[in-house]
Amino acid sequence: MGGLSISLWGIAAEGSTVQANQHERGTMTWYPAAGDHRAAAWVICPGGGYVMRACHEGEAIAKWLNRLGMTAFVLNYSVHPHRFPTAQLEAARAIRLLRYHAEEWRIDSSHIGIMGFSAGGHLAAGAGTRYDLGQPDALDPVNQMSSRPDALILSYPVITFLPPHAHEGSVLHLLGNSCDEEMRRLLSHERHVTSDTPMTFIWHTADDEAVPAANSIAFAEALKQHGVPHELCIYESGPHGLGLASGHPHAKEWTTHAEAWLKRQGWR
Repeated sequence: MGGLSISLWGIAAEGSTVQANQHERGTMTWYPAAGDHRAAAWVICPGGGYVMRACHEGEAIAKWLNRLGMTAFVLNYSVHPHRFPTAQLEAARAIRLLRYHAEEWRIDSSHIGIMGFSAGGHLAAGAGTRYDLGQPDALDPVNQMSSRPDALILSYPVITFLPPHAHEGSVLHLLGNSCDEEMRRLLSHERHVTSDTPMTFIWHTADDEAVPAANSIAFAEALKQHGVPHELCIYESGPHGLGLASGHPHAKEWTTHAEAWLKRQGWR
C-alpha cells in the first residue's frame, strides 16, 4: 500500500492511497512519521537514468526513514521525454512545499533533506547546488519558501556529466541528442559546490560498473575543498542499484552508517 499522493502544483489527491508509478507527473507520495512530534523530513528521488523511476528505491526507503522517526516523500519526478529543467524544478518545488506546510504536516522546517539514488542522486545533488532562498515577490506563497535542502544523502549518484565518468544514458535522457559541452558542465554538480552546499552523506561501491565511484569521490572532494561537512563510504563490492542493500554482504552497512551520521548531526 502506498502513501497519500500530493500534487506539486495543486492540492492533495482526495482521499485515496496510491502506488507510485512512472506515468505520474508532478506528484509526491507522502509517508508520515508516527506520532505528533515535528519530524525531520526527506524528499526521496529514485533512480532510473531519467527514463524511469526504480520502485525499490522509493517506498522501501520511505519506510526505512519512518522507522527512524522521520517523514518521507517519494518524488514522482518527470522523466524522458521531459528534459532539463523539469525534474529540477519539481525537486525544488517539493522542498518548498514541505517548508510551506511544515506545521500542518508536522515537519521540522529546519530539518528538510533530499536523498537520491543513481540518476535520482544527480537530481538530489542538483537540488543541493541549484537552489534559491525564496522569491519574496512571488504571487504563489509556496515559491516564497527556500528551496535549499538542509542535508543530502546520495546513493551511488550520477554526479558528473563530463567524460570519462559520465553516465551517458542519463545525459541523453535529460538533455537529448543536442546536448553541448556547456550544458554538460552546467549539470556536472561537482563543479557547483560552495561553502553553502548542505551537509552530505554519500555512498558507493568500488566496482560499480554502471556509474563509477569516481562520481561520488569527485563530489566529496569538492565538499572537502569548500569545508562542507560530509561523509563518504566506499564499499568493497556490489552492483549498481542496490537500494537498501539489506541482503548484500558489503553494502548493507550503508543504512547503519547513514543512521549514525544522522544522529551525530542531530537529526535523530
